[in-house]
Amino acid sequence: MKRFLAAIRFLTVLPVAGALGTRTEDLGGSVPFFPLVGLLLGAAAGGLAWALAALPPMLAAAVLVVAMLAFSGALHMDGLSDSADGMLSSRPRERILEIMKDSHVGAMGVIAIVCVLLVKFASLASVPSASLWAAAALMPLAGRCAIVTHMALLPYAREQGLGKVFCGGQPARMGAVGSAIWAMAVLAVAAWALFAWQGLVIVAICAGVSAILALYFYRKIGGATGDTFGAVCEIVELVPAVVLAAWPLHPRWTL
Repeated sequence: MKRFLAAIRFLTVLPVAGALGTRTEDLGGSVPFFPLVGLLLGAAAGGLAWALAALPPMLAAAVLVVAMLAFSGALHMDGLSDSADGMLSSRPRERILEIMKDSHVGAMGVIAIVCVLLVKFASLASVPSASLWAAAALMPLAGRCAIVTHMALLPYAREQGLGKVFCGGQPARMGAVGSAIWAMAVLAVAAWALFAWQGLVIVAICAGVSAILALYFYRKIGGATGDTFGAVCEIVELVPAVVLAAWPLHPRWTL
């Protein structure tokens, strides 16, 4: 239970009473629970999308985008901004890491935020109304599962930092591999339940985007940081909405 609460503390702004789930060992062991938190957030987003069904598509999409930002208190969006500022600066590795650690937001960070929010809004507004709740349900799950896969694929790029708890040493990396397999299995089952074999296409695209980002991060800074966890979460979270907007599908069952 403490590790599950630690995952909730790390990934969301949901209140957790007292000091439960605050120990380093609880946080390090919370990774297998990330997909479960993604399922909870997906259920909330899907339920909200269903409740907004009577609204115009653009207004419903805007509310959903704001709600998904609120789930994490925009923490993952901050990671995206810092990653863009550093990695798009064309600087050496050490300077990139310094820029990413700086709390100030640069031009590239602002551009990245605007682009992701714009694509997320446009995609959700373009998803067929019958599929909006299913797209909203898959998005938070896909993003949180992508964090787990990056913990398995990449070493930690800094000597110190919160992310070292998750991917600092070889034992942690081996544990993360099992967690990544579990995460992708949860995402695949959820996608299959919603869209049958077509849902597995969405999962494959999520995995491909995640792998490309991992390779890019490795080439730029030699691994992952807490900021890149946020970046991959935000970018992969886009995938279900983009795919469903471009390739309209109806879920296997309706609410």
